[in-house]
Amino acid sequence: MAAFALIIYLPALGRPPLWEPDEGRYAEVAREMVISGDYVTPHNNFVRYLEKPPLVYWITAACLRVFGHDEFAVRLQAALASAGQVGITAALGERMFGPATGILSGIALALSPLFFAFSRFATPDPALAFFFAAAMGCVYAGFRGGDWARGVDVKWLVTGAGMLALGTLTKGPVALVLAAVIVFLWLLVERRLKLVLELPWLRCLSLYLCLTLPWFVIVGLRNPGFVKFFLIHEHFQRYVENTEHSWGLWFYVPITIAGTWPWFYFILFAVVPIATLQSYWPFGKTCGGSTASLEGAPSLEGTTKFWRAGLHFLAIWFGVVFVFFSIPRSKLGEYILPGLPPLAILAGRGLLITGNYKMIVRRRIFRVFAAINITAALVLILLGFVIPSVPLKQALSGDSRIIALILIAMGIVSVLLTSSTTPVRVLGLVIIVLMEMGTAIHARERVASLVSYRQLAGAISRYAGSRCKLMSFGHFEQALPFYTGLREVLVNYRGELQPFGPRAATGSVFATNVQLRDAWRSGQCIVLVANRSDVSELARLLSAKPRPIGCEGKKVALTNADTGGNARCSVD
Repeated sequence: MAAFALIIYLPALGRPPLWEPDEGRYAEVAREMVISGDYVTPHNNFVRYLEKPPLVYWITAACLRVFGHDEFAVRLQAALASAGQVGITAALGERMFGPATGILSGIALALSPLFFAFSRFATPDPALAFFFAAAMGCVYAGFRGGDWARGVDVKWLVTGAGMLALGTLTKGPVALVLAAVIVFLWLLVERRLKLVLELPWLRCLSLYLCLTLPWFVIVGLRNPGFVKFFLIHEHFQRYVENTEHSWGLWFYVPITIAGTWPWFYFILFAVVPIATLQSYWPFGKTCGGSTASLEGAPSLEGTTKFWRAGLHFLAIWFGVVFVFFSIPRSKLGEYILPGLPPLAILAGRGLLITGNYKMIVRRRIFRVFAAINITAALVLILLGFVIPSVPLKQALSGDSRIIALILIAMGIVSVLLTSSTTPVRVLGLVIIVLMEMGTAIHARERVASLVSYRQLAGAISRYAGSRCKLMSFGHFEQALPFYTGLREVLVNYRGELQPFGPRAATGSVFATNVQLRDAWRSGQCIVLVANRSDVSELARLLSAKPRPIGCEGKKVALTNADTGGNARCSVD
């Protein structure tokens, strides 16, 4: 299953340019580790950047050394972590419910739209989700799958502690906090809290601290104030106070459903007892009110005695992740990634169970599925008329119609394959979902000019360097240092580099309007990156008329040097 995922994730992985700001940030931090040789203190734009632990930077830096400084090397860690998580999910699904469920679980996770998207996106979240899934798998195996009479398996629990340590080195103590809450609630629900006394606390804690403490101690000694900044500001304060990317409590409901569709639909049939499902139209009752027979379909009570413990484990796993990331106002879609494996396992189980339903019930199940898909497609088409015309909408208008057609086709094919075996139905869904993924890949490339600046960096590289200084007005285009190899001097900058910036900057990173004006008329060659909308303001501020040398999306590169001609860029 991991190999299957890699076959899907690796093709054209390095083709799109780096997405601003996230991919540019993590690529540049890793690049600066390689060129500086400092693998303890991360730097971004050659300023100390201590918001995240270093493990993903280390892995990315290794990829840059092996594969070269390009987008493929930057994103490879996300693809590998995602493929590994698919393998872990399949293994856990097999351990819980057998090989068929394991395979279907792996397929459901690998081809979930949200999971697929971030397998090709350079952030630490896929790595965190991988280590967390590995830890949860170890927890389940360590408690012997709910076979409480056999006690605990020490080697699995110690391995799980190691996975949590690596998760901590990926994105901080969030992995440890989530795991602790999940284990406590699971044992509480199962009335097995006394097993806490049997846990190998000393061995688990020793391994955890041996893996995590060295970096935290060394970086703290080298950077006074790090511990307070990292633990208090970056985790506690950002969790309770940060309003960036602010969304309501409902945010992860549509994200989870849309991000795991079509597999999310089949979770219902894994968690609802057959006797309950049979009582409701359209799954059990006919239009005349009679009840269709569901004999032969496995019921909740008819499976192994460990099914209830497994169901509780999966439900608590997803529920804790969902609630934890729904509480703060600051939310991003990738935060829910650690909660997707339990949904994939339940979806795989549900897919298998539906194959045992009588034909009349199975036909109703897939008709409902088709109706939901057609409704979603119509809503998607209508949104194209309601949403105001913006560059992003214009770039994706054709893709949204294609996705709508794919949703309709998904529903129709599922109805046509109702009488087929489960493998055939799943294959039909897989083919259609792969078409959806292909559309998403091409859509990302089409919007590149709105969120990426690789072409602009190419234009800048012809001027900046030994001759010209690179400056940015009001914003920090985080991929430009990666593409150009140059530090950006940030004019009127307010952002995440400030807490540790002044010590490392020594006046050469942050600048004011006055300093920009003085540098512009000093005779030194300056390349200035700005929003097109700021050009008129800059024309009033700067003595020599800014000449455009390149543009991409909303950005334009200007210079005070005689370039022998201006680039054809609209700067209105």
